[in-house]
Amino acid sequence: MTTDYKSLTKQGLWDNNPALVQLLGLCPLLAVSNTFINGLGLGIATTMVLVGSNISVSFVRHWVPKEIRIPIFVMMIASFVTNTQLLMNAFTYDLYLVLGIFIPLIVTNCTIIGRAEAFASKNPIIPSFVDGLMQGIGFSVVLVLLGAIREILGQGTLFYGADQLLGSWAKQLTIQIYQVDQNFLFAILPPGAFFALGLLIALKNLIDHRAKQKASKVSVEVVGAESKA
Repeated sequence: MTTDYKSLTKQGLWDNNPALVQLLGLCPLLAVSNTFINGLGLGIATTMVLVGSNISVSFVRHWVPKEIRIPIFVMMIASFVTNTQLLMNAFTYDLYLVLGIFIPLIVTNCTIIGRAEAFASKNPIIPSFVDGLMQGIGFSVVLVLLGAIREILGQGTLFYGADQLLGSWAKQLTIQIYQVDQNFLFAILPPGAFFALGLLIALKNLIDHRAKQKASKVSVEVVGAESKA
């Protein structure tokens, strides 16, 4: 059976986005996305775990008994989370400290176990890799957008803390969009994340609704033209 990679890409990035449609992984999504860099860091870590676990689950899918598949999948995911945590500890220590408990909590992210069970355990390695990558990128994009919105509204900056991810040279990447006497706490704290996520979901639904209306209108026009012909 031929795999539709275009469909996998669209599903991960838009139609079945884990954050905007499935509403999975909201705990780290809402807690960590207070700056662009924090969101990007957790997004990269989650994507690494998604890709690694999907590939591994797909590889062993024929040898894992169905009765114990979930515990096995969780153990495999935990091993990738541990490796990711050690890599961040070694190369991005400052960001590792900022993200804190939310790195090991990737193990409990329903997006990862959900893709392992729903897709990787039923498909070959390459499609599973693409699925994990697209789902991870889709989740990361929402994290980054939330982080950018909350950072701009909350403290008037963008790319603050880039040195935590990229090294000391990246301090110059910080953009001061406007000066604030005091940070806007509503945007920085989790309530602001709920509000911003709601706006992103509403925007996606609006775009989907208009696209559906446009497609329906085009279909009606085509049917009308064919009937006249």
